[in-house]
Amino acid sequence: MTVRIVTDSLSDLTTELIGDLDITVVPLTVLFGHETFQDRVTISTDDFYHRLVHGDIWPASTQPSPQDFANAYDKLAETSSDILVIVLSSRMSGTNQSAMAGKNLMKTKKIRIEVIDSQTVASGLGLVVLAAARKAKGGASMDDLIAYTRQTLKRSHFIAYFDTLKYLAKGGRIGKAQGLLGSVLSIKPILNVKDGEMSPVTRVRSSAAGIAYLNNYMNSFKNIEAVSIEHTTSKDNADELVRLFAANHPKVPILRSTVSPVLGVYGGPNALAVTVLEAEGK
Repeated sequence: MTVRIVTDSLSDLTTELIGDLDITVVPLTVLFGHETFQDRVTISTDDFYHRLVHGDIWPASTQPSPQDFANAYDKLAETSSDILVIVLSSRMSGTNQSAMAGKNLMKTKKIRIEVIDSQTVASGLGLVVLAAARKAKGGASMDDLIAYTRQTLKRSHFIAYFDTLKYLAKGGRIGKAQGLLGSVLSIKPILNVKDGEMSPVTRVRSSAAGIAYLNNYMNSFKNIEAVSIEHTTSKDNADELVRLFAANHPKVPILRSTVSPVLGVYGGPNALAVTVLEAEGK
């Protein structure tokens, strides 16, 4: 039987890719006051960002429950005996803990479930999930998939431009970038994920400088398997970044995505993120 792949909604995968590769996505939850929404299920990215920018309620988020994962596992157990779960960094969310605990709540017991803490987020996670799902669809065994996924995570490099740090700070996800909070308001931070949490890379003075920095970052890699370019509210800026990169790398696949509502809680408006997946053996 084919190994089934499970991830969470912060992998920022498009609906088309999820369907094509038969990936199961367990959503996190967005909260606006007493209103709760499942990430990308009962609230769209467009609706979320409209409320984020124009509303007067500061959003929050919660991780999936162990039962949410157990329900997903039980459904997949009807057609498979092996499930590989790849989730966002445990240093950013309790989602990994819920994925682990969900195994003990299953109705079906005779099934193997392995959970990998990706130590990353967004398309840093998403491109790895896609690679694993393609391997699984090709008939790879569970043990081979685990080894492949762990190696692929080492090839996945995520970096992001933030128009402001106030959303990360308000949500308690600022990580090692805490020291940037006292910066001049006109300074825009560039962060990556280091040791599973957000970490400062540099600072720029404008979105144009941020686009240039992200483009130069992608171009710094010699051998690229794929890239992802995603945005919160600034689609035009993301399109410009796609244009710049594609001009030099016309054959490299580019995944375009909108940052999920839960990540938007912390990224805020006008954020941009890129992930470079290096080619194997390079």
